[in-house]
Amino acid sequence: MTKPSNTKLKIAAFGLGSMGYGIATSAMRSGHLVWGLDVNAEAVERFQSEGGQTEVLSDIASGIDAVVVVVLNAAQTEDVLFGADGIVGSLKQGAVVISCATVPPAFAKEMEARCAQAGVLYLDAPISGGAAKAASGQLSIMASGSAAAFAAARPVLKAISETVFELGDAAGAGSAMKAVNQLLAGVHIAAMAEALTFGMTQGVSPDKFVEVISKCAGTSWMLENRAPHIVAGDYTPLSSVNIWPKDLGIVLDVAKASNFSAPITAAALQQFVAAAGMGHGWEDDSAVAKVYARNAGLTLPGQDK
Repeated sequence: MTKPSNTKLKIAAFGLGSMGYGIATSAMRSGHLVWGLDVNAEAVERFQSEGGQTEVLSDIASGIDAVVVVVLNAAQTEDVLFGADGIVGSLKQGAVVISCATVPPAFAKEMEARCAQAGVLYLDAPISGGAAKAASGQLSIMASGSAAAFAAARPVLKAISETVFELGDAAGAGSAMKAVNQLLAGVHIAAMAEALTFGMTQGVSPDKFVEVISKCAGTSWMLENRAPHIVAGDYTPLSSVNIWPKDLGIVLDVAKASNFSAPITAAALQQFVAAAGMGHGWEDDSAVAKVYARNAGLTLPGQDK
């Protein structure tokens, strides 16, 4: 999907994983000039071969209009912005940082304040929708920040998203909403894996499970998106198991700070921790089903009997 923009921005996109690559290419298709940055040199080379800018970012950083940060966590976000080679110190006044990683709300507030000290705008903008929607520019974005930050980010948001939820005039609210979303998403993946493998113990094959439950009240977006990976025996990581100890850990930390008990989240977290402990951390997060399969002596599609 191409969404041409009347405003051509210079954009630095940090993180060219399954989500970041889609975001960067969506922005590029909309007519923006995009520099793609990643520790994976092959991803950078691929992006440049498809039209990404090739100049060294440090040579043109003062001309960048927007920085999109799609890295794994808060530590990597802080490093991109304020580390030894942090980009914020090189940006012009009024440039905007669009921060898309799942981070604690308090961290988002801190980044907004530190960017403001440098005269840089900050939009707390966690994303949802998966790799396919990132690639087609149809993400949902849970955003919060100042009116100026929204205005500066608008051309980028138009290029990469289908829906932008404007949740407040300061950072933190976007990340709070993302924590709510991740609670549900992580629990739904674990629940899908539990239900699918429970069905196997009752003679319900994984493919029949998907066929029937996806048309019944017990379905969810995560079930319909992830269960087919198990049926295909394909655990190529679109979103890895390792994402969930981090994201559900953030949920539980926020809950603890609010004196809120989240026992279902805690149970789901333990299943992802177990999957990572079994060596499946960098597999697709649907591989959490392998925990249930091992414990029940089941053989999932594609596994050796």
